[in-house]
Amino acid sequence: MLNGEPMYLKGDVVAEPLFAGWYVWPHLISPATCAMNVAGRHLKIMDSFIQAPQVHAAAVKNPKMMGGPFIDQPVTRVEEIKRLRDETAIRQAPLMQFASATRQLTALLQKEASGFSLNALYDKIPEPLRGYVELGYDLQNRPSYRFYEPLLYRSPYYDRGAQSLALHQADTDDRPFVLSTPRLPDSGTVPLDLPFASPVLDKLFRMRSEPGSYPEVREALQIPDAQESLFRSFFTPAEPAHRERYQGDGIRVRYLGHACLLVESRHVSIMSDPIVSYPHAGAVPRFTWDDLPPVIDYVVITHNHQDHVLVETLLQLRPFIRNVVVPRCGGGELQDPSLKLVLQALGFASVIELDELESIEVPGGRLTGVPFMGEHADLNIRAKLCHYASLEGRSVLFAADSSAVDPMVYKRVQEAIGNVDVLFLGMECDGAPLSWLYGPLLPEPVARDKDRSRRLAGSNYEQALQMVERFSPQEVYVYAMGQEPWLNHIMSLKYTEQSNPIVESNRLVKECETRGIRAERLFGMKEMIYGGGKLCQSMAS
Repeated sequence: MLNGEPMYLKGDVVAEPLFAGWYVWPHLISPATCAMNVAGRHLKIMDSFIQAPQVHAAAVKNPKMMGGPFIDQPVTRVEEIKRLRDETAIRQAPLMQFASATRQLTALLQKEASGFSLNALYDKIPEPLRGYVELGYDLQNRPSYRFYEPLLYRSPYYDRGAQSLALHQADTDDRPFVLSTPRLPDSGTVPLDLPFASPVLDKLFRMRSEPGSYPEVREALQIPDAQESLFRSFFTPAEPAHRERYQGDGIRVRYLGHACLLVESRHVSIMSDPIVSYPHAGAVPRFTWDDLPPVIDYVVITHNHQDHVLVETLLQLRPFIRNVVVPRCGGGELQDPSLKLVLQALGFASVIELDELESIEVPGGRLTGVPFMGEHADLNIRAKLCHYASLEGRSVLFAADSSAVDPMVYKRVQEAIGNVDVLFLGMECDGAPLSWLYGPLLPEPVARDKDRSRRLAGSNYEQALQMVERFSPQEVYVYAMGQEPWLNHIMSLKYTEQSNPIVESNRLVKECETRGIRAERLFGMKEMIYGGGKLCQSMAS
């Protein structure tokens, strides 16, 4: 039956991208951050599990430990974790050497760079880093270094052979937290040992909406006989819903969860921070693959965190995306890897870097980069950008997790771009401490009180209200709160009505309504249609 008729990939087939058995987020693509995470996160967590699996088993059941460094695997699989740990130590030895050399270089600069010329230190750079770094001082005479990041992607430190995907069908939204739990083989999973940039993956994922030949895709993916029956079950002859461009007047905005918005006019489609959910029985209502247009003209990325650059979704959308717009990075800083290089490594042909107050023309309007403040634990990170979309006489600001830490910045921005019709703003205002995400990159631990003062936090009530007052929107939507159940594996958050982000966002919604501004905290899915009309205020030239 499968040999003769066209087939489709089922909408509920999950495709998890993996590096050396761990779920891939952007810091596992960039070679420098990958090395630091494998050495400073993966091996440490696996060692801890091997030594005390019962402690991990107890911790993952404790809601207060959510998001902690605890492996969510049965204690009966400790030997498999041990094998993975040993394989990683052998296979990823170059990354271990890179991570060690990076720490040695930091120590060298602290000891010997005293304000004099750094030329003599190049011969002392640890061998694994020779030819990949440039030394320098900042204006406060503090020594540092930067990577020639494009060279790292051409080095042994970028291991395409450790990249793979794991396919299985979704019957729940629950998955183990990606920063702490490696993926182990199981009877319901089909592994695909292919690098992420492989065009063969496009053949597979096109079959979500376009008919294809099952024998051809099986042969292209080299599915072994032992996996063929399971792999065959991922396909169906039933045609999915036909994907169509929006043909109405003005713009349509669809909220797909977290910070994912699909903004469409009859001329262009723009998606921010793509996260597309899989359907399954009894699920919270949501938009899925069937609700997307046949082509996404522009994907815009706000910042380089795992809940905003979801490699899992991006790889599956790659055949349908024409352009990806990313914020420009600082240029070789360890904590600020280039998103352009990450996306190119993922196989995207057209990646556009956008800077603050730069614009690109799109059919019926333009996209403008807007400064993104806060949410990065005070690290010097440039790869973050809000987006102002002016389309068909309407304006929308995707502010993501930015916050008005200095309200004067957004006063200046408003003077440059004018008011907006619709403001989308994240208010996950507690945020994890610095070390939770960036710990493996730090040369030494940060004191606990300092660590906890530097948060990965979005706007609180006062900061959000400053944004509202600056841009005078007619509608305000709180998003990027991490509450959709299909985000559990990348967010690991559980809020109650007493949780600070809920309390603060409730205050904002109420205050907006008091001022006659339509406001809502989004959850799951929503569609808004705005007819054509005059902008609140045109962007200044």
